[in-house]
Amino acid sequence: MLMENRIHLELRNKTPSEVRELVLDNCQTVDGNTEGLTDEFVNLVFLSLIDVGLSSISNIPRLEKLKKLELSDNKISGGLEVLAQKLPNITHLSLSGNKLKELSTLEPLKKLKHLKSLDLFNCEVTYMSDYKDSVFKLLPQLTYLDGYDWEDKEASDSDVEVDGDGVDDDDDEEGEDEEDEDGEDDDIDEEDEDEEDEEEVEGEEDDEEVSGEDEEEDYGLDGEVDDEEEDDEETVAAGKGEKRKRDPEDEDEDEDDEEDDEEDD
Repeated sequence: MLMENRIHLELRNKTPSEVRELVLDNCQTVDGNTEGLTDEFVNLVFLSLIDVGLSSISNIPRLEKLKKLELSDNKISGGLEVLAQKLPNITHLSLSGNKLKELSTLEPLKKLKHLKSLDLFNCEVTYMSDYKDSVFKLLPQLTYLDGYDWEDKEASDSDVEVDGDGVDDDDDEEGEDEEDEDGEDDDIDEEDEDEEDEEEVEGEEDDEEVSGEDEEEDYGLDGEVDDEEEDDEETVAAGKGEKRKRDPEDEDEDEDDEEDDEEDD
């Protein structure tokens, strides 16, 4: 598929200004030049042109927001000065598998002030005996060369990846804000639930206390009633005992009265 047709397919009804990533690997170019790429891709952050037959990058458009450029496995042998002119903010550049033979062909990259990572795998320039030291001296702004720093420490994933590759930083911040708000709402809901639970427990305790007081009052009333009934029963019993029992003195008086009545008769 031709590069121009591939670009049209990748747009998928989007305008060029809406595209942040554009991958055109393995498509075909005419005369070894980029075709269909324009400066309308103003928000492009990542561009991949792996194995597309490029021999020149002279007609690449000006893309000031571009951070990562993949040009691996092409036929580029020079003309790198155009990168500093049109892509001034590149941080990651891969030229692996191209026809770069001399260290001098890399000198234009000194003008890429933000260049952090450079890959030159399978380029003839890597066959130099002092290749690593020479490139780091030529390009002091570099942190990583072929995936390793000056002390042969491998680049971490966060260093290899470019901020914004397929991800909108603003969207991330908004998502974090939403999560924070949701978290705050959840905390508030949990606090409200805890307060409700505490109120219910306190209400239950109050009900139990009231019930206990009622029982005590009832118990006290019953006890008073029982005491009064017992007193009444004792009084009645005492009255009955008085009627059934007579003192001996009373009986003697009755007998004397009977004798006096007989004498009178």
